[in-house]
Amino acid sequence: MRPDRLNPLFAETDSLDGVGPKLKKPLDKLGLTRVRDLLYHLPERFVTRRSVADLDQAGEGEQIVVALTPIEHRAPRSGRGPYRVLAQDAKGNICALTYFGRASYTAKKTLPVGETRWVAGRLDRYGDMLQIVHPDHVAESSSGLTGKLVEPVYRLAEGLTQPKIAALAAQALARAPEMPEWIDPGMFDKQGWPGWRDALVLTHKDEHALARDRLAYDELLANALALLLVRADNRRRKGQPVRGDGRLRRELALPFPLTGAQKRSIAEIEADLAQEAPMLRLLQGDVGSGKTVVALEAMLIAVEAGAQAALLAPTEILARQHFETLRRMAKPTGVEIALLTGRDKGRARESILMGLLDGSIDIVVGTHAIFQDTVSYRNLALVVIDEQHRFGVSQRLQLAQKGKRAPHTLAMTATPIPRTLTLAQYGEMDVSRLDEMPPGRQAIDTVVVSLERLPEVVDRLATQLEAGAQAYWVCPMVRENEGDDIAAAEARYAALKARFGDQVVLVHGQLKPELKDAAMERFADGDARLLVATTVIEVGVDVPNATLMVIEQAERFGLAQLHQLRGRVGRGEKKSVCLLLRGDALSETGKQRLALMRETQDGFRLAEEDLELRGGGELLGTRQSGEEGFRVADLEQTQRMAQMAQDDARLLLERDGGLTGERGEAARLLLYLFERDWGVQLLRGG
Repeated sequence: MRPDRLNPLFAETDSLDGVGPKLKKPLDKLGLTRVRDLLYHLPERFVTRRSVADLDQAGEGEQIVVALTPIEHRAPRSGRGPYRVLAQDAKGNICALTYFGRASYTAKKTLPVGETRWVAGRLDRYGDMLQIVHPDHVAESSSGLTGKLVEPVYRLAEGLTQPKIAALAAQALARAPEMPEWIDPGMFDKQGWPGWRDALVLTHKDEHALARDRLAYDELLANALALLLVRADNRRRKGQPVRGDGRLRRELALPFPLTGAQKRSIAEIEADLAQEAPMLRLLQGDVGSGKTVVALEAMLIAVEAGAQAALLAPTEILARQHFETLRRMAKPTGVEIALLTGRDKGRARESILMGLLDGSIDIVVGTHAIFQDTVSYRNLALVVIDEQHRFGVSQRLQLAQKGKRAPHTLAMTATPIPRTLTLAQYGEMDVSRLDEMPPGRQAIDTVVVSLERLPEVVDRLATQLEAGAQAYWVCPMVRENEGDDIAAAEARYAALKARFGDQVVLVHGQLKPELKDAAMERFADGDARLLVATTVIEVGVDVPNATLMVIEQAERFGLAQLHQLRGRVGRGEKKSVCLLLRGDALSETGKQRLALMRETQDGFRLAEEDLELRGGGELLGTRQSGEEGFRVADLEQTQRMAQMAQDDARLLLERDGGLTGERGEAARLLLYLFERDWGVQLLRGG
């Protein structure tokens, strides 16, 4: 149960002054549903303004504060034009204060002709005239802007403004109580960090590196502590040792001989399964590296021992593909494999439930439906979780309740993660890596093409489709924002559909699941030839006939993400091509990153190199949908401080009394604050 002192921070945002239904909508869109979320909605950057006596002292493109006197209001000739207020400085220099849309009402009220106002904003030039577009602040006296010389810039959604989000952050800070210290005293003193509340205040106020590091460290510590609690709890649990005799595995119809990496991983899994403590192992491997074969071998070990296994997939269409693949490979063994999804109803569903309960079904494949309360197993010994980053740790813990004893868990991911970051994301797991590709897997030709050659690319696409092939076209976002040059899937879909007609389907994360699955099924069945999508297809179905992928504005993606995406082609015997469409204003780092995509097919190398080249931001380009994403700690901080947090968490649990005593009680607050409180629930007696 959450400690009472944290309740004010977990109140809904509509408990704050000025937040009604209209304002709550954009806040919710940003994930700012509670006061605590506003505390950790940290500024992306800060604007530093210089106070100048007149415009001659300012440079174009500079953020300034200057006294201006309006001399004329000019309404637009058409309804869509800008509203301009001509104003002059102390020397008589003229500057246009320019407003678009409804903001013109603000100009009429705050900038009366003949009355001097102090204006804060960015000075630019439009033709021959200086202008400030949408001034950030207008005040009646210079004292009204003394606190605006350094100002935070927050991420916004439509319907929010910088002043409004800053005011809400200030209200949230006013509700933040003082907290006992959860960081090891020696480390706290060595780093010179401020206390928790002071760190929040400083981080919202200016670019205070120590304060921001402290908040990032808090998040890493909470995560490390929760994962260590999971690991410790897992070792205390009694699972069932599972030892197979090999009779079923010898009968498998495998498409290729096992690679050395597959054999090594299977041996590691087999050793884990033989122990009483439930296995917690992560299997990492590129798309096409043979994770499914390793998973099948592991599940057959459970069946050979007289137990059952389950494979959990994040989407129904992927579950169906796994079911068909496993059934084909395992056919000679006679093992009974079933598929269970939310779509199954009536007698068919009842038959599967009965088979799981009486043990006549050996392996079940499905979505989260396989772990609903109505599903029971005779003897579930192994759970395989595919694309585990789509599921949070707390969801994985729920699965452990389904067996008579805690089942062994094998999580799989095609996301290549640098070794330096694996600890932070999967600290509770042992890790196996598939770093070899099976024989017969063809390399994918990767070509970087300027966006200026888009018509040529579309013509090449037409040739591929006419020859009977299929293709993917990936865009960075769903739809375009006003003034944004990022490629949007909906606009590209409309353009390509105009040329190729019903051969084109669209998939993105904002579609209803049934519409998304229907489009993917059309593509998988070959009924549609071209799939336009966002990165939602990172976790997708195998389409052997897909031989071309176009990734628009590729420089906006992380290398690991680009590698995952291009892995969706090249599944068949034909040579495949990935075209990376780049924008024109490409930095030196951007050129290096795209050049690496041409040089190597090694996802782990790409992930490591991308970390070195970019040093910050999000490695995968977009946040994953598992619940354990970091909100405060960026890549650079994670790389630098994850091991420190791991060591500190281990000291707390092994030397400093765990979650008891003064520091332990403080650590409980930390776990609740970062919503890793499932770690607390693992303690006996909670």
